[in-house]
Amino acid sequence: MDEHLSFYIDGQWVQPEGRRTLDVINPATEESFARITLGTEADVDNAVSAANRAFSGYSRTSRKERIELLESIVSVYKKRYDDVAQAISQEMGAPMTLAKQAQAGAGLGHIQQGIAVLKTIEFEEFINNTLVVREPVGVCGLITPWNWPLNQITCKVVPALATGCTMVLKPSEVAPVSAIVFTEILHEAGVPAGVYNLVNGDGPTVGHAISSHPSIDMVSFTGSTRAGIQVAKAAAETVKRVHQELGGKSPNIILVDADFEAAITHGARGCFLNSGQSCNAPTRLLVPEARQAEAAALAKLVAEETIAGDPRSPDTMIGPVVSEVQFKKIQDLIQAGIREGATLVTGGPGRPEGLNRGYYVRPTVFADVTNDMTIAREEIFGPVLSILPYKSEDEAISIANDTIYGLSSYVTSGDPERARHVARRIRAGMVHINGASGDLAAPFGGYKQSGNGREWGRYGFEDFLEVKSIFGYKAAEKAA
Repeated sequence: MDEHLSFYIDGQWVQPEGRRTLDVINPATEESFARITLGTEADVDNAVSAANRAFSGYSRTSRKERIELLESIVSVYKKRYDDVAQAISQEMGAPMTLAKQAQAGAGLGHIQQGIAVLKTIEFEEFINNTLVVREPVGVCGLITPWNWPLNQITCKVVPALATGCTMVLKPSEVAPVSAIVFTEILHEAGVPAGVYNLVNGDGPTVGHAISSHPSIDMVSFTGSTRAGIQVAKAAAETVKRVHQELGGKSPNIILVDADFEAAITHGARGCFLNSGQSCNAPTRLLVPEARQAEAAALAKLVAEETIAGDPRSPDTMIGPVVSEVQFKKIQDLIQAGIREGATLVTGGPGRPEGLNRGYYVRPTVFADVTNDMTIAREEIFGPVLSILPYKSEDEAISIANDTIYGLSSYVTSGDPERARHVARRIRAGMVHINGASGDLAAPFGGYKQSGNGREWGRYGFEDFLEVKSIFGYKAAEKAA
């Protein structure tokens, strides 16, 4: 078993104040493969103090210096790429193909995109005689989840570094090893002491200490809506800025003129990807009522062709879900779907055939789902697809918007103008038309209880910047 008992504070690995440890479980085997220390409030204090000391110097570094630092991180990341992918696969069960191509790849992509933004972004502008300056917000607390570990870490660390902030990162205690590898990458790349700090721990202790800390100026949190509310409440006492990227229950509207086979196949695969553990997964499939049986048959084919198994096998398409807690939650929600009268098309409770160990969930499809059912309302975070029939385009839009969430949505039509019209009526931060992929340069984030603020690209810099107006700046310049 690998021992990762130290924290990274002020440019070095240090012994924590706390002594409580936690085994990190490989969800494919249900066996521990690593051990971390769970931090305390004192550990957070030490990390925040280091970040505060580093801020005055790092915040004054030049654009050129920060670009060179990020380029150095890219270089080391590429060298450690396989280590990143291996850690992600072990800690959260992603198949190695997905861990390499998408999971580790997303981290590298965000660093490279951050460099591109930093090269062109304007930090100053004149409005009449006033100089408006966009300055680093200060010390940032970064709290990240387990489902796309390096994607979410780099979404926060890169804009913080690029804008001149310093930070304390708390990765998920369920999947902390990839964050430790990333920390080694930053150290080797030459991130100055105190600029980046890592404290492992759980949400109620370390997460709360970060959220409520009076010397942290901004908290960026990704996770469940429930936990996001707790972060916001803890942060309110010190009136710090809070950025939240939370849950989703994304509708996938297939319009009557769409290529049904292509659209349903693409949507179902998107739902099952990463074992359904994506906040923007298209989990609610909205189809014309008259074609629900056809949609169910197509989705059933995809589910039954989706191979769940050992993440190390090249044939595996989805691995286990991340933990026993998640496994039990998903099983309960599948049972709720059956109990509330949805039609189980395929899958259902229990593990896939031939898998007696590991937190594997059967790719599951429900039909005849109504939007008041639990499986249509709650974020399942597993490979479970709900098919909801609609009678008209207006009803489809109404169903799509009838949710507390507003992260992502999907619209497919044979008429691009019709798809664009529907997309504009969806209350969500992102809409994918006709299977379009996300864009690392475009903003990622949601409406309503899916959070506030945006990540990715230029918009991902915004929460890390304060705006200062220096009145009379031009007048003073002329007087001088």
